[in-house]
Amino acid sequence: MIRRFIGLLVIATIISPAVAIAYPPAVGIIGASRSCTDCHTSNGPWTDESATIVDILDGASRRSLRQPDGQFLLEVERGKTMTVITVIGRRAGDVALPPMRNAWLYIDPTQLNTGALSKFAPGWDVNLPMACRIVGDEIPEYPDAAVTALPMKVRPGDAARDAELELQVMLTTGESAKGNPDTWLESNYLVKKLTLKVVDR
Repeated sequence: MIRRFIGLLVIATIISPAVAIAYPPAVGIIGASRSCTDCHTSNGPWTDESATIVDILDGASRRSLRQPDGQFLLEVERGKTMTVITVIGRRAGDVALPPMRNAWLYIDPTQLNTGALSKFAPGWDVNLPMACRIVGDEIPEYPDAAVTALPMKVRPGDAARDAELELQVMLTTGESAKGNPDTWLESNYLVKKLTLKVVDR
């Protein structure tokens, strides 16, 4: 019964994309949305960005890929696979209640108006460019913080070129009402820049 329900839900989403416009895949994939704010309001309590964590870590060295200007730089040798960890949440000691779940996606703005299903940079293989995850992960780099931390593998193929991505992030709590995504849902929206650079040996 559960499998049948899930199958029907997938079919309904494909036939009627409007029913899913509030979910991460809608941004440029199953809908015409440019960003999460096309459906959601940034109305949450986490407006103090100094207490907000949005980081991308090298999965091997555990170092942050953040540059002095606040943007991120990911350099990968062509044909090699690299794991990065997306960390999102609030720092330890935050006076606001932590978010309940975080949603995020990596998207190449130049791909938004194309027919490609993947909106990641062309020529790059990626296994998890978007996710929605319950807060509660533990990560040594941010002890006692209320975060999600999830690995993602990227690999520049033969056709890969340097690219600039947006990491669109939403910290949320509550539930979204069907047909009215702002009802009962509090969220804050952030965008960070990620530069992909292909290294040819």
